[in-house]
Amino acid sequence: MMNEEQQETIQSETVDSPHYSVIHYAGFWMRFWAYLLDLVVIASINGIIVYPVFRFMDLPLEENHMFTPLSIATAATFYLYFIFMTKIFKQTIGKMVFGLKVIDLNDRPLTWSTVLFRELVGKFISKTILFIGFLVAAFSPKKQGIHDMIADTTVVHERTC
Repeated sequence: MMNEEQQETIQSETVDSPHYSVIHYAGFWMRFWAYLLDLVVIASINGIIVYPVFRFMDLPLEENHMFTPLSIATAATFYLYFIFMTKIFKQTIGKMVFGLKVIDLNDRPLTWSTVLFRELVGKFISKTILFIGFLVAAFSPKKQGIHDMIADTTVVHERTC
């Protein structure tokens, strides 16, 4: 038998929606592990594609400062991965593995402007002060980080969609 506090927690993490049977918001730790897996995927893409292209073109691989061609290329890989995966699939590979999906809070399809705003502007703000914008997801009712709040999105468990 559940106590009152456990029932309130379950009710605050799930909600009915016209397009989904029941929405179960993804918490901070599920999103964290998915993000770590995404970082492994991005590092693999850089190791398989970006670094060999730089070697083939005889471009420098040392990173002496922030704006070297290599650091610009790896940053582009990072942002393009998140933008295109979120727009096309509503999830990255990390989210796929953990059964998570990004949805619009107003039950609309994710638009390019929403995804760009979430992934570029919102995540920049979320990362600005010691990644506190991501930690907000642990305490907000809809498990939203600052970047989700800015873009009116959230991350949910896919199996309930």
